[in-house]
Amino acid sequence: MSVRARSSSQDGHRRHLRERFLKHGLRGFADYEKIEILLTLCLPRRDVKPLAKMLLERFGSLKGILEATAEELQEMPGIGTVVPTAFQIIRQAVELYLEEQAENRILLSNSTAVEHYWRVRFGGIRYEVFEIALLDSQLRLLKDGIHSLEEGTVDRVIVWPRKVMEVALQFGASAFIVAHNHPSDDPSPSSQDQLLTRKILEAAESLGLRFIDHLIFGGTRCHSMRRDGNQAIKFH
Repeated sequence: MSVRARSSSQDGHRRHLRERFLKHGLRGFADYEKIEILLTLCLPRRDVKPLAKMLLERFGSLKGILEATAEELQEMPGIGTVVPTAFQIIRQAVELYLEEQAENRILLSNSTAVEHYWRVRFGGIRYEVFEIALLDSQLRLLKDGIHSLEEGTVDRVIVWPRKVMEVALQFGASAFIVAHNHPSDDPSPSSQDQLLTRKILEAAESLGLRFIDHLIFGGTRCHSMRRDGNQAIKFH
């Protein structure tokens, strides 16, 4: 096949992918095709199907690819520097979308939006991070209301209840949710997690702040200390 014929065939295939997407979205796409259509945005004039299949084989899923580091992606032949940057932009755009989507939601009765944000946010982090979501008196997320408080190692992060209170008061929050991740993929709370939750609860009550929940993320699962925690921790 000549270079011109090959180019025409690739253009036709890309056009077909775009038309399918515009009609049906990504539903019905094979896993490699979802990756392929993303790659077409980064690598024009190139057959990216083999690269899409290679990435899927290496990282297992679209989630695994978007959570891979730039260094891991660049180990793959033919990736270069544009694709890792583009994937980082896509991932961070999703994070911003989910954070903005969570704003103005009443989170006590519907914490799904902020859980989705943290699930995406924590999914690509391989060390423990502790964050806080700041709420108003109607339990709506404040604008730009999610803040990172501490970062730790692969299995530990040290958080002081005093710092949690300082941030909540600094930004004028009436209530808050805290969350952290377990890179081990097991969201079960440790004894330290339970102790920290009790101490934050005591500190919040002394200052008249509402402590809504402590969420722990591991892999695709989320443990809610309000919903799933032991009876020794009494949320109000």
